[in-house]
Amino acid sequence: QVHLVESGGGSVQAGGSLRLSCAASNSLFRIAAMAWYRQALGKQRELVAEITNFGEITNYADSVKGRFTITRDKDKNTVYLQMNSLRPEDTAVYYCWASNSWGLGTQVIVSS
Repeated sequence: QVHLVESGGGSVQAGGSLRLSCAASNSLFRIAAMAWYRQALGKQRELVAEITNFGEITNYADSVKGRFTITRDKDKNTVYLQMNSLRPEDTAVYYCWASNSWGLGTQVIVSS
């Protein structure tokens, strides 16, 4: 099991940017894939983006394609989610996932 800690959430206006970070307790070399999910109030948790072990494959939800980018830094055991052109509908708690473990989440609020 891996311990995950998210950071970087906050409040921004529509069109703004945020970068989320997820620090993992284990070396990323041992983790096959990592992902970001989000859960808006009253809605189910949904996949936002995922990345494979060496970053060779990424996958994004249609709603964020072209706006969000997931990357990983093995030296820092950290995965990032760069979010640009944010929209009010991106407002949610964002969770990091790896090896069947979840972080506690970080809140993102986008105002119009």
